[in-house]
Amino acid sequence: MLIMARRQGECILIGDEIEIVIAHIGRSRVKVGIRAPREMAVVAQEVKMVGEENHAAAHSPSSAVLQMLLSRLSSPPHTFPAADDEGDDRQDAGAEN
Repeated sequence: MLIMARRQGECILIGDEIEIVIAHIGRSRVKVGIRAPREMAVVAQEVKMVGEENHAAAHSPSSAVLQMLLSRLSSPPHTFPAADDEGDDRQDAGAEN
């Protein structure tokens, strides 16, 4: 790892295409600007890590989910008895007149 001291407004060059600019130095933060070719992705490390974790979670279901899906596939489909209006004790949800 190369460590360099820079002041606000100074730059660091990486090759011929990437320029790191020290844009602002505050009490607890340093803002940097990065000039790079459009085809080169420039993201914060934590953003990349969260994206990779989300991608992995979306493409690898847990074993509990797989077991539940398998049990649904192996069990017979649910059948319901035919509707019979006689002896129907349900109450209507509407207001009584």
